[in-house]
Amino acid sequence: MKNIKVGVIGVGYLGRFHAQKYAALEGVDLVGVADIDSKQSQQVAQECNCQSFTDYTQLLPAVDAVSIVVPTPYHHQVAGACLDAGIDVLLEKPMTVTLGEADDLIAKAEGQKLILQIGHLERFNPAVQAMEPFLTTPVFIESNRIATFKHRGADVDVVLDLMIHDIDIILNIIKSPLKAIHTVGAPVATANTDIANARLMFENGATANVTVSRISRTNVRKMRIFQPGSYINVDFGNKSVMTIQLSEDLREDSGMPKQAVEMRTFADGDALLSEVTSFVQHVRERTKPAVSGYEGRRALAVALQVMEQIKEHQKLDLFKNLLPKKKA
Repeated sequence: MKNIKVGVIGVGYLGRFHAQKYAALEGVDLVGVADIDSKQSQQVAQECNCQSFTDYTQLLPAVDAVSIVVPTPYHHQVAGACLDAGIDVLLEKPMTVTLGEADDLIAKAEGQKLILQIGHLERFNPAVQAMEPFLTTPVFIESNRIATFKHRGADVDVVLDLMIHDIDIILNIIKSPLKAIHTVGAPVATANTDIANARLMFENGATANVTVSRISRTNVRKMRIFQPGSYINVDFGNKSVMTIQLSEDLREDSGMPKQAVEMRTFADGDALLSEVTSFVQHVRERTKPAVSGYEGRRALAVALQVMEQIKEHQKLDLFKNLLPKKKA
């Protein structure tokens, strides 16, 4: 089999890791990296033994596939140009700024039978993949993604920065249309929403309660899934899954069903390596990714609804004098 020729467009904090993973993969030639910051592009190119570009369009004739890790407002423009050039695309989340842009990219990919994979990295977290065999009929999900403040990413709403990860996972777990959304959120340290909660209610009766914050003193990334006869606790950060199965036998002291508890840990898992490896496999085999443009659009649609509701909530009197002023 011939090697897949790949490139990375945007090699800042995360894009640099994309380049490193591709450079280490067998059956892949990392042809080059592109970034408008010439110094950064040259540094990553030197690390990964490939070519450096400041104009990504100069990279396109030499590659079969690319990772796009540029700021979200440029996703549609850059991914559109790559798809127009007949190049398969791994596009970081959130997919685009608007649903119209997402629809356009999906149409371009389908029109040319190209791979369009969206970079919802948590789907490749080994703990998330390990919990899937234990899922039956989730009725309630409690999700918490609490992070310390980082300037990187603070220019966007916390819903697009963090919550969209959990939205994507939950929409994949609960196989039912979304019926209603109830939200609250507030800016605390930036001019954008920094802490938010969304209650997602589905037509089959299932409910998910999702809380995110980027102004905590600690990092917590956990999800608890309750279903008839069992309970699953997923720790994304520590890459562990605890499953509790309830039996028909009752405990004599409390009358509670007896529990069988199992704990699994996956310390050696590398979600990004799994993601880019999966992308390369889809490019080689011409198969549909688990997180295709459709799944990326689906998560974006819910995230945008959450943000719109929060924006309406912030029009209440409480927030009028509290919202930080955006810099000119």
